[in-house]
Amino acid sequence: MLKDLVLKNRSCRGYNRSRPVTRKELTEFVDLARICPAKGNHQALRYRIVTDEAETSAVQKLTRWGMALPQLHLPYPGQEAPAFIVLCLDTGIAKHPADYGVDVGIAAQTMALAAAEAGYACLMIESFDKKGVAEALSLQPNQVPALCMAFGVSAETAVLEDVAKDGSTKYYRDAQGIHHVPKRRLEDVLL
Repeated sequence: MLKDLVLKNRSCRGYNRSRPVTRKELTEFVDLARICPAKGNHQALRYRIVTDEAETSAVQKLTRWGMALPQLHLPYPGQEAPAFIVLCLDTGIAKHPADYGVDVGIAAQTMALAAAEAGYACLMIESFDKKGVAEALSLQPNQVPALCMAFGVSAETAVLEDVAKDGSTKYYRDAQGIHHVPKRRLEDVLL
C-alpha cells in the first residue's frame, strides 16, 4: 500500500555499503519520474545517475547533511551514500528555473517511493555546492543542478513521533543513535 511506502520513506543520513544500488535500479527510478506530471508538460528535468566511486565521493564532499545535527558530522565515515541521482533543470527549456520547483518535488518523491519499494532509503539534498557538482559531473552549462538525491540501504533507525508540546519540529538523535522525526498530528494540519 502507498501508506506503507510513505511510512518507510524516511530521510536517511547513513548507509550500509554492503549492498550497492545498481545503475539499472536507478534508471528504473528515473523512468518513473520522467512520466510524472510536469509544468506545461515541458519535461525540463534531466537526471544524472552517479554510481562510479570517484564521482560519488566527489558529490558526497559537495553536499551538507543533517544541518539540524551539525555536531554529528553526517554521514559517519563508512556510511556515505553509494549512489546519487542529481536532478537538473535544462535551462534551454526551463527559462525561469525557479518556476519548476514543483516538478523537482514530484520527481524526487516519486523516486524516493520507488526506492522504498525496492528496499532502499534516500535523502533529498538541497544544501550542496551546485557549481561544484556541475563541474565534478562535467554537466553542460544548460544542465543546472536543482537537487541531489542519495540512495542506498539504510544503516539507521528512524521513528516518527508527535511534535513536542513546545511545537518544535526539529529532528534529533537519542543516545542509542535512533533518529526521531517529530510530525504534526492530522488534527493540527487540517483547516
